[in-house]
Amino acid sequence: MPQATAPLPAETVSSAGGPPRGGTHVRVEGVRRVFPGGVVAVDGVDLDVEPGAFVALLGPSGCGKSTLLRLVAGLDAPDAGSVRLEHGEGEGGGLAFVFQDAHLLPWRTVLANVSLPLELRGVPERARLAEARAAIAQVGLADAEGRRPAELSGGMRMRVSLARALVTRPRLLLLDEPFAALDELTRMRLDDQLRELWLARGMTVIFVTHAITEAAYLAERAVVFSPRPARVVASLPIDLPAERSRAIRTDPAFFRASRLLFDALERGGA
Repeated sequence: MPQATAPLPAETVSSAGGPPRGGTHVRVEGVRRVFPGGVVAVDGVDLDVEPGAFVALLGPSGCGKSTLLRLVAGLDAPDAGSVRLEHGEGEGGGLAFVFQDAHLLPWRTVLANVSLPLELRGVPERARLAEARAAIAQVGLADAEGRRPAELSGGMRMRVSLARALVTRPRLLLLDEPFAALDELTRMRLDDQLRELWLARGMTVIFVTHAITEAAYLAERAVVFSPRPARVVASLPIDLPAERSRAIRTDPAFFRASRLLFDALERGGA
């Protein structure tokens, strides 16, 4: 998790009308990961994610996407190849990880869960609670900061997890199928919220999913993987406007983008 708690500086807005580009540059070169027993999870993967980009990693369940994300996060080490993170200069930095499960501490309130990363770094109470309240408000839970996880819906718990990641103001946000267990309407709402946060923050986002329409809606680019071991099948730009509303899901351009991803998955053997 990142060290800085100050707001990110205002960066130059991209020429495409997207978010400010203040994120981390991620370079993955020739990465291979073999688990005990000789199971190859990731094999020869190259990936270049520009600062401030939103990239979806798309592939069938169990193909190695989550393993690759953990390698990027430094939670695991490759057996071959390299992962380099270039956070750039200025305030802010580091990364945050949102897992498939919210992993909230059940005895802590929403406010106490979100402020925990800052508490662990020794940030004074007044400052960390102010940062936590701001992050909670960003995910639309200002009226729930005194509740405990058992009092929240699944979607609300994931929003708390997202706020806990955002409180550290990361330049790189990694998400491992965080909305997969939620109902479709809640998932769509959280997709909307995540994209709005990305547009406002300008951080680099790498989002793992096996849902074609989610990848098409969220990302600027989708990297499609084969079944295990994960190999890159295609890297496809998503040709949709930076500002997206739910209505775009019925637009012919959205169907075309989704079809391209579907065809790439089929070519890869999914």
